[in-house]
Amino acid sequence: MEREHCLGAAVPARLGADLLAHLDGQESPVEPSTEAVANAVSLALHEDLTPNGDLSAALIPSLIFAEGVLSSRSTGVLAGSACATEAFAQIDPAVEVVWLRNDADRITAGDVIATVQGPLASILTAERTALNFLSRLSGVATTTAQWVEAVAETDVRIWDTRKTTPGHRALERAAVRAGGGWNHRTNLSHWVMLKDNHLIGASVSEAVAASRLLWPGRTVHVECETLEQVRESLEAEADALLLDNMSPESITMCVAAVRDHAEYHGWRPLIEASGGITLDRVATYASIGVDYISTSALTSGASPLDIGLDLDSEQSRDPGLQSGGR
Repeated sequence: MEREHCLGAAVPARLGADLLAHLDGQESPVEPSTEAVANAVSLALHEDLTPNGDLSAALIPSLIFAEGVLSSRSTGVLAGSACATEAFAQIDPAVEVVWLRNDADRITAGDVIATVQGPLASILTAERTALNFLSRLSGVATTTAQWVEAVAETDVRIWDTRKTTPGHRALERAAVRAGGGWNHRTNLSHWVMLKDNHLIGASVSEAVAASRLLWPGRTVHVECETLEQVRESLEAEADALLLDNMSPESITMCVAAVRDHAEYHGWRPLIEASGGITLDRVATYASIGVDYISTSALTSGASPLDIGLDLDSEQSRDPGLQSGGR
């Protein structure tokens, strides 16, 4: 069943039930699922500990305990706390992590975000894996927040893409949410997206009709590179349009065509813009009247946030020990 979904634009979009449910569910937690976290951490630890475990930590007596703090060394948005906790837990359940800040919180250099205590050897073994997840995912959240802030004066939402680290999609999508962004389709089976290569040997109208026949009720999202393709997609009653690698001027003409169509037919597709849009120009694109701007920069272009672990020298019984990860 189709319903209208108003994203603040002058004319509401008519969306398929699957896309509507996806958008309505975007208030989901900023943490990834427990299963996704456990699987990703298990693989990361396997990479770090195969085949002989932590040779250096094995030299530390098991009765030596330590306390320390995880602290931010730069400004950004926190994400990945569940992965860090899981890394310590999988190495040794005796390691206790207490979070003072939550995912989606803004943090600045010097902020203590968590305390860690437990057997020193276990802490050191899990340290780098925990910091890798924290730094990477906080970097994604921080980059996303920058894009969201850049369009804050508009109704446009920032979408991620499927250009994620293989095996870490659920984690990175959660980090995007922590940064205030929105998630695009989860995977290839979520809804139909017809890109240029899918249209080789078929018109937009033929491809949309075939999609309706094979997958009734599914959203059909069409990539358009020209105004003519936009008009053909409107005629075919596509649910969503991806305006790909277009200039602001071209997008303006496409948005006008969609609005003209809406005035006559009483509905319009959702409008997404993507391709060649940089952070310093995203506000210009957002002001045109699209609903979403998607960018792979949220994940593929994110720099890690500098986060470190500092151990209490007295508790560790080694006054010279202070670590930021090996």
